[in-house]
Amino acid sequence: MSLPDEQDVLLGTLISVATDAARQAGAVLVECTRTGFRIEHKQIINLVTDADHQAEQRIIDVIHEAFPTHRVLAEERGLTEQPLSRYKWVIDPLDGTTNFAHGFPAYCVSIGVECDGRGIIGVIYDPTRDELFTAQIGQGARLNGVPISVSTTDHLDHALLVTGFAYDIRETPNNNLNHFVRFALKVQGLRRTGTAALDLCYVAAGRFDGFWEVKLNPWDMAAGVVILREAGGRVTDFAGNPHSIYGQQLVASNGPIHQSMLDVLQEDVSPS
Repeated sequence: MSLPDEQDVLLGTLISVATDAARQAGAVLVECTRTGFRIEHKQIINLVTDADHQAEQRIIDVIHEAFPTHRVLAEERGLTEQPLSRYKWVIDPLDGTTNFAHGFPAYCVSIGVECDGRGIIGVIYDPTRDELFTAQIGQGARLNGVPISVSTTDHLDHALLVTGFAYDIRETPNNNLNHFVRFALKVQGLRRTGTAALDLCYVAAGRFDGFWEVKLNPWDMAAGVVILREAGGRVTDFAGNPHSIYGQQLVASNGPIHQSMLDVLQEDVSPS
């Protein structure tokens, strides 16, 4: 039997550390729901809790214990620079803070890893359902260790889609409401969960057929995009161009309905 090469060993270590960090952060969130937490406002409808900060610190501690030279981009504290490292961890300690603050059980911990700017690891943990979504590049995607794949739905009439809205929905015309109305008239069903990371996982697992959103941040997408791609899904921007987590448009699908989703999203700019 041949020994795994160095890259395979490193990927295995990365996903093991990411999984440990996600589970520990999830335990912090569950404990905060039991003991209580403080809520602050970044903007009128954009919340942060001390649970976010505690979970983020736990994740960073676990990462730096294993990989002290790696860079970390975290929602609450920004980028920790380590100039010589090829690796960057992109983390959201609590995706779905508004849900969490209201006691609505739809939130998760999201941890992605990039190497030279390419997503190679995705781990997303939903502590309320004890669902752990994982993926490493070239190895497929899993839910609690069981392989998952996208749906085979091939028409919008039969599709269940999901979307979200940016925190500045009250101030900007680029608020996704126009797209929401168009899709609502073309699909079987439309949902809004309030957690982009889980939305991507649910497309990967075939629970949703497609997802789109505007004004997302890198930590909203980093892990979920790896999981979706490894589950056989497709992800682009609204024009069908290659997706970047550092852009603000995302269209994610099972593949067969992707062009139909792009057609709807492009109706605003089509000539009359």
